[in-house]
Amino acid sequence: MTSEAAKGRSVTSRSLAVLDAFDASHRRLSLSDIARRSKLPLATAHRLVGELEVWGALVRSSDGAYEIGGRIWQLGLLAPVHTELREVALPYMQDLFHVTKDNVQLAIRDGMRSLYVERIAGQRSYPILGKAGARLPLHTTAAGKVLLAFSSKDVVEAALSSLTSETPKSITKRSTLISQLEKVVQDGYATTEDEMTVGACSIAVPIFDWNGKVIAALGITTHTGTHEVKKWIPALRVVATALAKRLATGARFNSSLDFAPIEKDRDEPPIDWTTFK
Repeated sequence: MTSEAAKGRSVTSRSLAVLDAFDASHRRLSLSDIARRSKLPLATAHRLVGELEVWGALVRSSDGAYEIGGRIWQLGLLAPVHTELREVALPYMQDLFHVTKDNVQLAIRDGMRSLYVERIAGQRSYPILGKAGARLPLHTTAAGKVLLAFSSKDVVEAALSSLTSETPKSITKRSTLISQLEKVVQDGYATTEDEMTVGACSIAVPIFDWNGKVIAALGITTHTGTHEVKKWIPALRVVATALAKRLATGARFNSSLDFAPIEKDRDEPPIDWTTFK
């Protein structure tokens, strides 16, 4: 981006671009990295980073690299997705972890990414990128595929046009992902193998609200090849159904689920997957 173009952006948009430079794969960035990823001139990035550091949005380590600060985390905890959905889901996720002993994750769609709002893991759990707060490409995780499969046609089309390769096994072929998404809707679950992290496989199911909308995905991630992840489908479905009922009957959650960013109304016709092929 040219200096002239950068000047045309508001201070707010430029500050947000600085924060958006960070993600699950870029937790620590140098000033030059921030400028490059935010597409801002180095001098502008330097000024904004300084202001964000004073406010507490960023912190600088001893080696000069920057990380997201605690002030952002504190604000994030105020969002309904943390204070309410997470609060309701956590006991169910703990039950599931006691049965599986594997990573249990809860995710929603945030734009073209799956946002992991909670994860439960033990000392023997496989180390993964899908920790709480991580934002990962929709097409590379089981939870992301679930959220994408039940999204609108516009969202699916946008995802199909930006299939990144995170590992050699990531799906980058349009027709392959279309077939998988169609199967997700039919079967009610999605799987991955080495598509986001080499050595990790995952499985996820949708969580519906009282209007038949998919508001989140519940998933399990474990070592590739240790066992057949599909054996956890019944357990995942039991927990997802129980959680959906709890959300539907809890009066205090009736308005909070307005945060759900995607999903189709029950009366909306299903996607005709042939239109993508």
